[in-house]
Amino acid sequence: MIQLGEKIRTFRRRDGRTQEALASELGVTPQAISRWEKGLCCPDMSMIPSIANVFGVSIDELFGYDNERSKKVDALYERIREMIRANDGVDTCMDDCVALARESLIEFPGNEKLTLALASALYTAGYVRRGERHTCGPDGFAVYDTARHRTYPEWQEAVKLYEKLLPTLTDGKLRRQAVIELSQLYKNLGEGARALALAENAPGLYGSAPFLRINAFDGRDAVAACGEALLETVRTSGELMVQILLNDQAIPPRAAADLLQNGADLFRLVCTEGDYGLNHGFLACLHLLRSYYLWRSEARDEAFAALDMALAHARSADRLPLQGDSPYTSPLFRHVRTPVPDEPKEGAFRSELPELWPWWDAPERDEIKAQMGRDPRWAAWVNRTQA
Repeated sequence: MIQLGEKIRTFRRRDGRTQEALASELGVTPQAISRWEKGLCCPDMSMIPSIANVFGVSIDELFGYDNERSKKVDALYERIREMIRANDGVDTCMDDCVALARESLIEFPGNEKLTLALASALYTAGYVRRGERHTCGPDGFAVYDTARHRTYPEWQEAVKLYEKLLPTLTDGKLRRQAVIELSQLYKNLGEGARALALAENAPGLYGSAPFLRINAFDGRDAVAACGEALLETVRTSGELMVQILLNDQAIPPRAAADLLQNGADLFRLVCTEGDYGLNHGFLACLHLLRSYYLWRSEARDEAFAALDMALAHARSADRLPLQGDSPYTSPLFRHVRTPVPDEPKEGAFRSELPELWPWWDAPERDEIKAQMGRDPRWAAWVNRTQA
């Protein structure tokens, strides 16, 4: 019955109930609740249905006999995650995704994994339905349009779900996901102090998962783990460069375009054989943004060359799922295996490039896109993305 006591404590904390509140609902004393949770005694069997009903779970789940339920929860969670990934930048099935997450929680009320799935679906819905917006601050730096973001019902609901989850969410991978997404939403909504509080309780760079995984292996496996950490570090470096450029609008467009090329070259320096794996997708996005800055610097020919480079990487990204688990051939990564998505969709990414351009919320992007659209080379490039 120790497991029963642990389950009662877990469900009580999940719901934010005190021992006194739960005792009042069940018609027992707070001391009885305390003894149950410590495993010193157990509830009378006649009370089990009432306890399960209070927590909105089945009796099997209350006792931990939930293997079949767990399998179904896992299947629902993975299906929702697949749908979230399918809405990367473009709303393809967001309504169905959110609806499935809500229906799953009706079937499994309070389940942490499915609650996180709903929060992530709402997190993504805010981006693809309404977008992340920025304005120019008085000092010339880009700032988040927090006033607009606060009107997004998806993000407001997602924050509440994440905040409800974190006090009891112990699964390392799920907790990291919740912290990362909640931190971003805090930034979007102008809650910098809350984002900082999450950061203060997080490990440093060498305490992150990619670096700690290195210590779990030796020999060939350790080399592979180092390669994985290096790849993630290079990609993160590129993402940080993008954030600096988008937020510091004093950097001239030509300099920004050159710096983005440097970011792409980071991959070339380590992936010496040109085998970029899943990073082909990120490189496509970098070159989309490069084209934006090149156009602003009046380097029109170079802007369309950058679009062609983005298309080349997008084609490679679209082909990757068809190749199965693809090993790198570059010396630093020859022991790293590239996980690839299931259900390959040939041409899916490249065909979305014109709509996704320039991927990030760059200043005056709609006006710049309209200008580029008046150049006949834009229509020709769009046709190539659909071929």
